Amino acid sequence: MKKILANDGIDEMGKSILEKAGFTVITEKVAQENLVNRINEEKYIGLTVRSATKVRRDIIDNCPGLKLIGRGGVGMDNIDVEYAREKGIIVANTPAASSVSVAELVMAHLFSMVRFLYDSNRKMPLEGDTNFAELKKKFAEGSEVSGKTIGIIGFGRIGQTVAKYALGLGMNVKAYDPFVKSASIKITFFNNQSIDLQIETVSLEDLLKESDFITLHVPGGEIITKKEFALMKPGAGIINTARGGAINENDLIEALNSKKVAYAALDVFENEPMPKKELLTHPRISLTPHIGAATNEAQERIGIELAEKIIEALKQ
Repeated sequence: MKKILANDGIDEMGKSILEKAGFTVITEKVAQENLVNRINEEKYIGLTVRSATKVRRDIIDNCPGLKLIGRGGVGMDNIDVEYAREKGIIVANTPAASSVSVAELVMAHLFSMVRFLYDSNRKMPLEGDTNFAELKKKFAEGSEVSGKTIGIIGFGRIGQTVAKYALGLGMNVKAYDPFVKSASIKITFFNNQSIDLQIETVSLEDLLKESDFITLHVPGGEIITKKEFALMKPGAGIINTARGGAINENDLIEALNSKKVAYAALDVFENEPMPKKELLTHPRISLTPHIGAATNEAQERIGIELAEKIIEALKQ
């Protein structure tokens, strides 16, 4: 029997595809500390995770029957990928499935920042009936995004999808990626007409100096620190839907408090699932709880792509 443990869940479509291919798919959540025992007891040959479950050396070393680790999503920083592959375990992810969902969240945060929606939605329920005029005055100094420059750090699938939305809004796009020199961005309209625009990447320094808004789409590493904040335009905004730690959080708080940075948006945090209180309570941060790929459409695409990769990898 070919058994798969989908420890962080899997979309019903993906589960159905696997079952039709002869796999037994279990979606019961197993606590991290019990994973090794359960994988061995139930003779699972595949383990799929999202961002919650960690697949480190203890699991890789102590589960000799495990043949595949699947990550429903893009980043695999919660998996010891190279070590697993050295041990002969197949590691697969779904890099194409969530690009639209993450990019749309970036744009939602962008609009939230420039019109202070994140703060207005906190204040209106508390003061809207008693302090309407003052709130109207407080939130009346928003900005338009059209004509502004957005800097995209990391110009892979998600970064390029963000560029499509930004270009459609009339924004100027600057992109930085050490592995991408240029990209052709195809903008498709509702009637299937389209245009192609070529974006040449620039240096990180130029991007930081010239961008009104900056969004990160990197696999990991600390990209933005005090040094990078110093290079930014006064009053810039920054968005991180990529990885916790890509922005040094202490330096971000300092930049916000000094007003070097006007506002920030965070979907990911260094200490998930317990982000710093200073971030959660900061009056100029738009917040979401790591939901970049959490749309119904993306979850279905992730499930299908993951199922297809598992079937191909474990076919006999």
